[in-house]
Amino acid sequence: MWQRLGGLPSPREARDVWEGIWQAEAHHSTAIEGNTLIQEQVDELLVEGNAVGNKRLEEYLEVRGYADASRWVYGQALQRDTTHERITMQDVRYIHKLTMAPLWNVIPPDGVKPSEGPGSFRESEVKAFSAGMKPPTWPLVHAEMEQWVADANELVARADRFPELVARLHCRFEQIHPFFDGNGRTGRLLLNVLLVRLGYPPAIIYANERRTYLRALQRADTGDCGALGEFIARAILDNLYKFIVPAIAGPARLVPIAALATDGLSAAALRTAAARGALEATKGPDGQWRSSRNWVDEYQANRYRRR
Repeated sequence: MWQRLGGLPSPREARDVWEGIWQAEAHHSTAIEGNTLIQEQVDELLVEGNAVGNKRLEEYLEVRGYADASRWVYGQALQRDTTHERITMQDVRYIHKLTMAPLWNVIPPDGVKPSEGPGSFRESEVKAFSAGMKPPTWPLVHAEMEQWVADANELVARADRFPELVARLHCRFEQIHPFFDGNGRTGRLLLNVLLVRLGYPPAIIYANERRTYLRALQRADTGDCGALGEFIARAILDNLYKFIVPAIAGPARLVPIAALATDGLSAAALRTAAARGALEATKGPDGQWRSSRNWVDEYQANRYRRR
């Protein structure tokens, strides 16, 4: 039986919502790590199975692996009985295996031991990060990860300072750096496993926000998780407006204008149109503009007709 958490649509109820999130995250999370495939190439690879463009094989395999893991996250996360564990050590290992196996099975990274393959913890030391933080020595990784899983299972939805608590967990995973490679991608997927199982939309960290995200992670390394928590909270809200609210609201239902934005018509442009009366909209006591898909479609039709 598919379970609904916090009002989120399940894959059966809103397949397009989850497919859109899955494809967007596969592009942006790998782009943060340096992958150069554009969104259209990622969509073609994931939907049609075609590797279009003149890119290195590694880049297609990276996206394929991340997409496999992401699809599992959004398919399996809603099925778990949430009265028990939010996440297990098996989840952690399996997500890393799905993410990295397509690439490592063809092009293993230099220096990796056979015992450090996809889904296995590292057995080598990691140099200190550029900001000075050094991951724990490898014999301590398993114990550190057992504590991380235990802490993750203590997380409660709608707890006080929830974004900061999630940020602290995300930062701690990256500090432990439990795998030889792929820790950033695995960590972002684990973040979304926790969010979805707690009833929140997943957080997509967009490639153009890479610097802001990494700076917030560096601040979290020093114990200040406020900026990273704020970043994650905004990413959750953006996903809610971009993917989920439009899917569960009918075309005539009033929703926040941010939920009606498209690639060609930004939320700022819609707010400007609403403020000058060109777009049918209402402004609530909270100061937020609301409109409907029908009204936005009408505005676009009239806008092009006037031109």
